[in-house]
Amino acid sequence: MNESLAQHYLDDSCASFRSYKKLADKALDQLQDHEYFLTLDAESNSIAVIMKHMAGNMFSRWTDFLTTDGEKPNRQRDMEFVIEPNTTKDEIRAYWERGWQCLYDAIEPLRPVDLETTVMIRAEAHSVLQALQRQLMHYAMHIGQIVFLAKHFRSHEWKSLSIPRNRSAEFNSYLASKPEGETKV
Repeated sequence: MNESLAQHYLDDSCASFRSYKKLADKALDQLQDHEYFLTLDAESNSIAVIMKHMAGNMFSRWTDFLTTDGEKPNRQRDMEFVIEPNTTKDEIRAYWERGWQCLYDAIEPLRPVDLETTVMIRAEAHSVLQALQRQLMHYAMHIGQIVFLAKHFRSHEWKSLSIPRNRSAEFNSYLASKPEGETKV
């Protein structure tokens, strides 16, 4: 395996996970406390449920990542979709933060040689590269759901997380005016 390319992939994966979390956090920061627990209908998940599920998945997948199956026997996945009546936004946010820290603690020490290591997820063999890719896709999907719901709940009060509607030309002009070599947004 090309060590330089492997390191680039690891660095990019870490950056992508951090970028996804930052996107979700910017959406979450716009919510009123009660909006964490709203659903669109009886079959929908609330933002709190999505956060709880993601954190539960992170604890299962990333605890002892290289040495144990990513689906831990003590995981109670079905309970990730249940929010107890007295649960607060702060409790959900704290659990979310602990889940992300578990992920970072597992992936930041990875080295290029680890990408070819075989890990198990639900008794199915994955290379570390495949496991990282699987979780990047899974978390991106759920973060998209969080952003969609937050934007729906905030409606006209929503603050765009990227280029605001009808402002693409202005943004492109801004990028074009930046000096060569200066970091672009």
